[in-house]
Amino acid sequence: MAINENQVVSIQYELKDVDNGDILDSNLEGAPLSFIVGKGQIIPGLESEIRKLSQDDTSDIRVSAADAYGEYDEKAVQSLPKEQFAGLELKEGMTLYGQGEDGGTVQVTVKSFDDDSVVVDFNHPLAGKDLLFSLSVLEVREATSDELLNGYVGAPAGGGCGCGAGDSCHDEKDTQDSCCSTGGNGGCCG
Repeated sequence: MAINENQVVSIQYELKDVDNGDILDSNLEGAPLSFIVGKGQIIPGLESEIRKLSQDDTSDIRVSAADAYGEYDEKAVQSLPKEQFAGLELKEGMTLYGQGEDGGTVQVTVKSFDDDSVVVDFNHPLAGKDLLFSLSVLEVREATSDELLNGYVGAPAGGGCGCGAGDSCHDEKDTQDSCCSTGGNGGCCG
């Protein structure tokens, strides 16, 4: 039976770069990723394929860059005055978080820097990459009324964060929105 809108799905997955086979993310040794179908909590290409599965199914799902984190946009690479980064010990490749014009969280990667400027990349780290998810559907259930109201799995009335992994879905090891977010809400905790 196919998975429907407003159902909670819990998966274990390993994510690989289609081009080189590198493992980009995995929760095989950790808690399952749980999300509510139809709430935009995971990338669109993955969600549309998961909807075709059932509990206990395993599958390899290829998601094109366009249906994942988008194509790489050269215009999203910008040079900013170094004084905007005062007090930070900059390193090439480091990820920084800030507040965007709309008040949301913005993630950038430091590409390079010199005495006057810092070149940052606003593209998601996985932009332009075709992805391969090897996954198992561990559980499918109806979302509770609190979960539907708040939009998060395990969310109590009044809000909160939940990926089905306890109190927090992000830790120091998270490098690429481990909740497979669409990027617009900065991960499952938005």
